Amino acid sequence: MNIENTKAQMRKGVLEYCILSILQNGEAYPSEIIDQLKKSKLIVVEGTLYPLLTRLKNAEILTYRWEESTSGPPRKYYQLTKKGEDFLKELENTWNELVKAVKITSK
Repeated sequence: MNIENTKAQMRKGVLEYCILSILQNGEAYPSEIIDQLKKSKLIVVEGTLYPLLTRLKNAEILTYRWEESTSGPPRKYYQLTKKGEDFLKELENTWNELVKAVKITSK
């Protein structure tokens, strides 16, 4: 079994939670989200991020606004909706339960 495949699947499983956690601190545009994920050693490319942001927007978890940029095309800034804040709280609860369960089973 290839450990790298398993590690990649684990990272994909928490990616949505990580993105929403970043946005709970305020709005951000995709490059900022990618930079924050890289700092946490979650390497994500735009081709992965944009479809996920679109799916979250369509589910009314996120909203966005356009802002003109002095160094290129307008930027799309994403932020959590009220529904997104509630969704993130549920994910946090689930994450904490999983961490607890893993700690118990690994003893």
